[in-house]
Amino acid sequence: MFKPFRFLQSAVIAVAGLGLATLSSANLVEGQHYERLPEPVETRVEEGQIEVTEAFWYGCPHCYNLQNSVKAWYDTLGDDVSVVHLPATMGGDWNTHAVKFYAAESLGILEEAHADIFTAIHEEGRRLNDTGSIAAFFSDYGVSEEEARQALDAFAVKAQVNQAHARMRSMRLMGVPALIVDGRYLVTPSTAGSLENMPQIADALIERVRQERED
Repeated sequence: MFKPFRFLQSAVIAVAGLGLATLSSANLVEGQHYERLPEPVETRVEEGQIEVTEAFWYGCPHCYNLQNSVKAWYDTLGDDVSVVHLPATMGGDWNTHAVKFYAAESLGILEEAHADIFTAIHEEGRRLNDTGSIAAFFSDYGVSEEEARQALDAFAVKAQVNQAHARMRSMRLMGVPALIVDGRYLVTPSTAGSLENMPQIADALIERVRQERED
C-alpha cells in the first residue's frame, strides 16, 4: 500500500528563479518545478484534448485548501483541456471516500456535492466515512437514502475504485494533492513551491503540451 508523503513539509521551498506572474513553459525546469512520470500514462479524454488529472482525498486538508485556487483556474482553461478528478485510494477512509466520489457521480449529484463534501469534513467536522452517514448526506441532494446505499454498494462503483487505484499505481502517486498533465507531468506542492503555485505550473505545462503537438 502506498504511504502518502508529507508534501507540505517541503512546500515552503521557494520556486527559485521563477517569476510566476510571467510563467511560461520555457521557464520550467524538470526536477525543480515538476516531475516527469517514469512512464507516460494513457489519458482518458477525447482525441485532441489535454487531460489534467487532479488527484485528491476528501480527508486531506491540503486538498481542501487547494480547492479555491484550483477551481478558479479550471474556469480559465481552454476548450482543449479536460479535467479529470482522481480520488486517492490508499486504504481505510481513503477508499471509503473514493467510493463516495463514484457513488455521487453515478447518482448524478457529484457536481453539486463535490465541494460540499470538502466543506462538511473540514469545516463542519463530519467524517462521512461510513455508509449511514454518507447516505444521509446524499439525501440532501434529491436522492433517497436507499438509493444512496445501493449506489455505495454497487459493483460498478467498486470497479471504478479499483480502476482509480490502478491508475494511481501507474502514475506512481505517493501522496495528494497532485496535478498530472497529459499523463506525463506531475505537479505537487513540493515541486510547485506552494499549493497556490500548482495551477500556474500546470498551466505552463499545458502550454508546453500545446507546443509539442504543433511541432
